[in-house]
Amino acid sequence: MKMIVGLGNPGSKYARTKHNIGFMVIDQLCEQFNVTLNKHDFEAEYGSFKYEDETILLVKPLTFMNDSGRSVGPLMKYYQINLDELVVVQDDMDLTLGKLRLRQKGSAGGHNGIKSIIASVQSSEFKRVKIGIQHPQKSTVVNWVLTPFDKDSTPMINQALDQACQAITDWCQNDDFMQTMNKFN
Repeated sequence: MKMIVGLGNPGSKYARTKHNIGFMVIDQLCEQFNVTLNKHDFEAEYGSFKYEDETILLVKPLTFMNDSGRSVGPLMKYYQINLDELVVVQDDMDLTLGKLRLRQKGSAGGHNGIKSIIASVQSSEFKRVKIGIQHPQKSTVVNWVLTPFDKDSTPMINQALDQACQAITDWCQNDDFMQTMNKFN
């Protein structure tokens, strides 16, 4: 079993904001694999599908970004998901807009959603798919991450979403995250 968690904030107010890029990847994977997020437990909405005889959970924590671990930890425990079966999709301000970076583990790097998950699962040894949203030029970080992408950046973001979905699918297929990292980084 594998668990793909997209980070974001619930509600239409945040739907296309930079901080919700993880939710956007989950939405695209749902569309690609015809999945409905029809379960609402553990402060999350999630659904599953079979990929080459393995169950894949697609998860959106509904706790708001900074408390994502409150959802992820209990879900992992309930479904007996090991850390090596978890991938978290997140935004990253330290990457240029639309840049994809896969990591096998690492610190939170100032990302409060990742900090919360690390605290909940008591480890930083889980895989990440990071999508660059660039650092703000003039606005504060909070204003930056909670605003939508502008029209000019939409093509780059759409390409990044496609690449993230391809990377996740590749990992589900080959079960070798290092191989997937070498292919997509």
